[in-house]
Amino acid sequence: MRGPHNIIRLIRTGATFERTGAMDVILDAYDAPPLLRLVARLLGKPFMWLGYRGDPTMPPATRALTALGPAYIKFGQVLSTRPDVVGDDLAVQLRVLQDKLPPFPTALARAEVERELGQPVAAMYSEFSDPIAAASIAQVHHARLAETGEEVAVKVLRPGIERAFRKDIDAFYFAARMIEVFAPGARRLRPMEVITHFDGVVKGELDLRLESAAASEFAANTKDDAGFRLPPIKWNYSGRRVMTLGWADGLPLGDNAALDAAGHDRRALGERVLRLFLLHALRDGYFHSDMHQGNLKVAANGDIIAYDFGIMGHIDEYTRRVYAEILFGFIRRDYKRVAEVHFEAGYVPADRDVDEFARALRAVGEPIFGMDASHISMGRLLTYLFEVTERFGMETRTELILLQRTMVVVEGVARSLAPNINIWEVARPVVEDYIKQSIGPRAVARDLAKTALVLARFGPRLPGLVQNALIAQANPPPPPRRYGRAALVWTGLAAGVLGALLAAVIEHLA
Repeated sequence: MRGPHNIIRLIRTGATFERTGAMDVILDAYDAPPLLRLVARLLGKPFMWLGYRGDPTMPPATRALTALGPAYIKFGQVLSTRPDVVGDDLAVQLRVLQDKLPPFPTALARAEVERELGQPVAAMYSEFSDPIAAASIAQVHHARLAETGEEVAVKVLRPGIERAFRKDIDAFYFAARMIEVFAPGARRLRPMEVITHFDGVVKGELDLRLESAAASEFAANTKDDAGFRLPPIKWNYSGRRVMTLGWADGLPLGDNAALDAAGHDRRALGERVLRLFLLHALRDGYFHSDMHQGNLKVAANGDIIAYDFGIMGHIDEYTRRVYAEILFGFIRRDYKRVAEVHFEAGYVPADRDVDEFARALRAVGEPIFGMDASHISMGRLLTYLFEVTERFGMETRTELILLQRTMVVVEGVARSLAPNINIWEVARPVVEDYIKQSIGPRAVARDLAKTALVLARFGPRLPGLVQNALIAQANPPPPPRRYGRAALVWTGLAAGVLGALLAAVIEHLA
């Protein structure tokens, strides 16, 4: 489907961007070259009358994406996790993007539930309310299980949402390819990779079995975390298009007045949110990457309840150790060690000077540590750190960008509860404990034991593998065939003729 027919969708998109004033914001965020700006204007300016008007009270970018519909809203939300792609200013705008859309009728939701689960709604739920929340992909109903009387939340995908998203994502791929053709300089932002990442996120959210599995894994990891719990998944009442989970009864974490009236200690809640995030990221390598106030509640007993597991972050064990050492180095202001960790991990090319890099890191850390402790931001530190490492040749690492973005959100939640919270005092015990567990002598012994188990498992095959490797090294493959200039010219001419014929056919059909 990724063909010229997508131009119609791009024209409508460009027209909406022009009409809402978002075109300049997007082009400036990408630092678009003149040719790309010209193409964007040609797709938008003459057709402004086709564009959606949107809500004029919103900032231009969020106004345009909200007007264009669910796929664009979700795309904006995903891009808000990638300041390396859209820039910090636009990422901040997109973070407040809301996907509260009109709900679809309850009758349709009930029909979807019955079709997916194979039973009448009345046989499964003694109560099934009208929608209590509606987003770009699904909506939620409050219900009660007929068998046990337990209160539950039922999440139902919008009818036809898969087909609608597929069309828009095809247009996104087409747009990314155009960007690569007309703006070679923008290839460093890897537009095709960004769309592929978005495609993967959406595919995960369009199969609620995957979200259920994510919630189940997260619950298993965190079952012993004091003051934190998740609503349990009801697997017998869940499928690809329906997810049923226990009802999360509590106060919104963003409602300070209600929290105060209920007698909750907001400072303790803020510290716990921050500590839990670091614990999940470092200890488990699996964390909730959308921990804003809308996805967190406070139970009557003070427990923090998390829900909505559509976007989860994952960091492998080695990267967690590197990240912890970097954080710990900054906490101790040992910039030389932070620099060495970057080189040891291969994040910075080996031909760069480690002492020069350490001095650059000091320029990042010292101004921050010169602030009042209650205003020091770990998220800001990581943002500056990525700017420095980029100057020294470090390639973008998506998992660290997602971690940094979530860190910013979690810090915002903590400071909204207690503005004077000291981020480093809260973080230090978690990071120090992880360092002791993962880098000390016990960790070395544990790693050696794991290595021995792997060698034992592959022991019978090791001699053959070594022999094949030595034979391959002694007999390198022949060099690839080089084509002469004449062959390349004829290939180019043939491609040009075929392209002209294809264009003529398309023009005739149009």
